[in-house]
Amino acid sequence: MAHSGISVLFEGTNFMRLLGGLWVTVKIAAVALILGIILGVVLGVLRTFKNRLLRAVLRLYLEFFRVVPTVVLLFLFYYILPRQMNFNLPADQLATLVFALWVGAEMSDIVRGALISVPRHQVESGKAIGLSRLQLYRYVLIPQSISLELPATINLATRVIKTTSILLLISVMDVVNIGQQIIEANNHTYPTGVFWVYGLIFLFYFLIDYPLSWWAKRLEKRRLERTNG
Repeated sequence: MAHSGISVLFEGTNFMRLLGGLWVTVKIAAVALILGIILGVVLGVLRTFKNRLLRAVLRLYLEFFRVVPTVVLLFLFYYILPRQMNFNLPADQLATLVFALWVGAEMSDIVRGALISVPRHQVESGKAIGLSRLQLYRYVLIPQSISLELPATINLATRVIKTTSILLLISVMDVVNIGQQIIEANNHTYPTGVFWVYGLIFLFYFLIDYPLSWWAKRLEKRRLERTNG
């Protein structure tokens, strides 16, 4: 196994570097999801209000992040806005910000859809017992909508994790960027190392995303069974 391709994974600190890159990937995705979900819940609730101007602005926000590719957003925030607005943030923080704004936009649509899907008679019952708008959201709409939101939210999380693979384009030292550096540094000694490095990266993503995907399908199946039952 002296010069077999798999040896590149255990050459020097390569394996630990890949784990370090994986930690950067997971950290950016996790922080972006936490911030984005909080933002999305607030915006989703606001999108159910009857104020047309507010709903139009929030709809434009959603469509902007839905239509513009994430890689373009990263370039915009990393290369253009710092020069135009004279501010500098580390690449990983900018990436977290972009992903959080994207998650917030997508989450707002998930929350809005779940809120308007709550059976009308439950809303009317809440109004009948004198609940205020805030109480109606707190005790009726939001608790009832959680089961509708959860599968879609988990699927969004898997999309965010997978999309972090483009972070190497703005020099974030994520697992893909570290892997590419290892391949380039060991290309002559381990010409087949590319297969093993990217194979391990694939395994990392699979081990994170597959359980989430399975969980989302399981939750959706249970929800449909309760609805049909």
